[in-house]
Amino acid sequence: MSVFDRMRYMNPYDFHKALINEYVLKKPGDTKFLQRDTSSDKSDSDVLKSNHKFLWDDDNVPETWEERFAKKYYDKLFKEYCITDLTLYKENKIALRWRVEKEVVSGKGQFICGNKKCDEKEGLRSWEVNFSYVEKGEKKNALVKIRLCESCSKKLNYHTKRKEVKRLKSKKFKNTSMKEKKKSQSCSSTEIVEDNNEINEVDKGETSLWANLKPVEIKSREEEIDEYLEELLL
Repeated sequence: MSVFDRMRYMNPYDFHKALINEYVLKKPGDTKFLQRDTSSDKSDSDVLKSNHKFLWDDDNVPETWEERFAKKYYDKLFKEYCITDLTLYKENKIALRWRVEKEVVSGKGQFICGNKKCDEKEGLRSWEVNFSYVEKGEKKNALVKIRLCESCSKKLNYHTKRKEVKRLKSKKFKNTSMKEKKKSQSCSSTEIVEDNNEINEVDKGETSLWANLKPVEIKSREEEIDEYLEELLL
């Protein structure tokens, strides 16, 4: 049976391949060379990786749709605390990234240790890190905060001691607020005394003040209009 006889019983795709083999390639089985080249195809993840920036400047306006896509993803990240990978801490290589919504909801990075391989919740400490990184061949720096447990804090400070961020103690805050409250009370009492003195002085001179004033004549609306027209026509 010839090729043309077999074509009568083929489905559209097989019929198409038979035509290509017979009239284009001349060799059966060479239709594999007609497959689309997928080497340049990119997924959403590939676009984000190639256009991602750790920090976007407000003045830097994205031009291409890939950059706009990466910028939209960046805007959805939470940039108060970072998630870190301390696997290579002995080599002084620390990876950092911003948190996603799922991690914020679960408390990862704030109420749970910010090391991605640690789930410790006790003894967390906040550290301020000057993150140095290379982005598209350019060296950059960013000051970020990380919340780590005691064990992961030792790994972070293995080579360089970082700056610890501490909250103000409640006692100091209480003493400060009490001092401010006393100060405000003393100021308000002084203002009341001064106001009373001013009222007394006004009362003493009230009679002489009103005695020198003369009653003001109130003109009607028509009289004001007439005067205005007279001045206008002078």
